[in-house]
Amino acid sequence: MKPKDLVMTRVFDAPVALAWLAWSESAYVMQWWGPLGFSAPVAKMDFREGGTSLVCMSGHGMEMYNTWSYTRIVAQERIEFVLRWVDKDGKRIEPAAIGLPPDMPREVPHLIAFKSAGPGRTEMTITESGYVSDPQVEMSRAGLAQCLDKMAALFAAAQKG
Repeated sequence: MKPKDLVMTRVFDAPVALAWLAWSESAYVMQWWGPLGFSAPVAKMDFREGGTSLVCMSGHGMEMYNTWSYTRIVAQERIEFVLRWVDKDGKRIEPAAIGLPPDMPREVPHLIAFKSAGPGRTEMTITESGYVSDPQVEMSRAGLAQCLDKMAALFAAAQKG
């Protein structure tokens, strides 16, 4: 079966430098990671090529931990990492162990691309690779859209602040 990708592009009212912080700084990640109804109580960032961050989304009586292992970082242009499902100690687990579909990939490569969309605006394109079914792609698309809505609200608050 041919792997399926999820590609989502969003333009934010935030300069690239601020959009970059949303992915690289713990205080920012904790404000947007996870869909609506979820918080992010953990974002231990080791943001560097070869580094691995540990993030957690918590909500609806569950906690889901992931690592983001960085393979390529080009400042304010692109971030490439592999998302893996882990426990609170960062040990790899099967996605089904936390209620995800049994065929959910154990690893999901991500590419986050940033480019200026005019003064004070950023176009961000997120590509998630390796899904094996349309329902997986759609579940991830729904969650990502909600995360990006939270990110947009974070940027709006930061611009006022």
